[in-house]
Amino acid sequence: MKSLNRSTFNTKKYPTKIIQFGDGNFLRAFIDWMVHKLNKTTNFNAGIIVVKARPGKGKLGILNNQDGLYTLFLKGRKNGEVKNKHCIIDCINEGINPYTNFEYYFDQAENPNLQFIISNTTEAGIVFNAEDRLTEKPQTSFPAKVTAFLYQRFKVFNEDKNKGLIFFPCELIDNNGDKLRELVLKYAKIWKLETSFISWVINHNVFCNTLVDRIVSGYPKNRVFSIQENLGYKDELIVESEYYHLFVIEAPSNIRKKFPADTIGLNVIFTNDIKKYKTIKVRILNGLHTLLVPLGYLFGLNTVRECLENDLIKKFLKKLVTNEINSTLNFPEEELINYTNDVFDRFENPYLEHQLMSISLNSISKFKTRVLPSILEYIAIKNSLPSNLLFSLSALIVFYKGNRNGIPIILNDDDEVLYFFKKLFKSSNNSFAITQAVLSNTNFWETDLTKYQGLHNQVKLYYEVIIKKGMKAALESFYTLTPAKLPN
Repeated sequence: MKSLNRSTFNTKKYPTKIIQFGDGNFLRAFIDWMVHKLNKTTNFNAGIIVVKARPGKGKLGILNNQDGLYTLFLKGRKNGEVKNKHCIIDCINEGINPYTNFEYYFDQAENPNLQFIISNTTEAGIVFNAEDRLTEKPQTSFPAKVTAFLYQRFKVFNEDKNKGLIFFPCELIDNNGDKLRELVLKYAKIWKLETSFISWVINHNVFCNTLVDRIVSGYPKNRVFSIQENLGYKDELIVESEYYHLFVIEAPSNIRKKFPADTIGLNVIFTNDIKKYKTIKVRILNGLHTLLVPLGYLFGLNTVRECLENDLIKKFLKKLVTNEINSTLNFPEEELINYTNDVFDRFENPYLEHQLMSISLNSISKFKTRVLPSILEYIAIKNSLPSNLLFSLSALIVFYKGNRNGIPIILNDDDEVLYFFKKLFKSSNNSFAITQAVLSNTNFWETDLTKYQGLHNQVKLYYEVIIKKGMKAALESFYTLTPAKLPN
């Protein structure tokens, strides 16, 4: 069987315009695919050099053996229709390891055609390391590497304002572009670099805040041989991803012209306010993921898709989103409906087996940031209690009891959280005391939830029904329970 490389597959090689820090599956299935699409449908004409972001094992060796080529499979649902497509991505020119070939890596700063820096160095990547020095080859932290790289470019091109770069950091932290820029400027000051360099960074480089969204399941290890047989070639970098994608970029209007991905049908949004898009993603997509864990797992199900295949749970979730979460979001109704439909399509993806317990890590803190804001804003707006969301909160408390049909649940949370629940359930079986202790725990919620009139009684009621009847019967009887109202 022939191997995938440029000698066996005749593909165009594009001039390098992008440096990418990170060789993982996500970037290859997300933004590299977008660059590939732009190259095929516009005159974008951009090649990528992938730079290893940290020492240790990685995929650079395989990537270079395959001349940057790999096969991407997109699998999922769109408007209820199952989609399964694949293509060979050919926009990566090569991979460079700066830890073993620093000079060649650093030479890339002198490329006059370079326009973009893309990164995914994980949430722990955009951090400050006080030990980093300009003279290191390379620096430890990603922001220090960027500072040194930019400084080299600044010197080589004699402060040319047209040689600044556009940054698309894809790390999952708030205001990722602002944070990266802040740390670059911090290193510049600590290293006592010229004030003209600091001005050049500020005025002629653009650090975009971004929001990225695509589930990438990665390399199909258990099925790779049958996939290669069907493809007719050997590819050690096959990557599988869902069909859905979203890339929100907070940037000046001129960046849209330089990266015109939204003009070719890609779900790329340019905005001057990324916060509202983050809010809708956190409240709907991430919020549903978080509350599905106790609902589905206590029901006896193990994956997200199984939950959506259950009519009882799906009905409950639809009402929860439509009647409660969406009513707290200041967004056009049509966009909320479309986004919600996309989320349910993603959850029902027949190609993904998203385990509920893999989502369950730190469920208390996730509930606080992803679900609780919807509860509190609903109360403030409607002057009533969101029954579906409070049922989900009750289910979460039952989940931390740590038992599913007599089998222990392997809870995965901070030690302080686990200790609290272990001590609580050991000391009492009283539903009033248990729910009051959880709801009034300001370490969990940063507020005392029992101060909202009727909330404690309703959570207690749902908790008792779930404990007594089990999750299936509790959901079946849910709509017969009278929701509490707040006084006018």
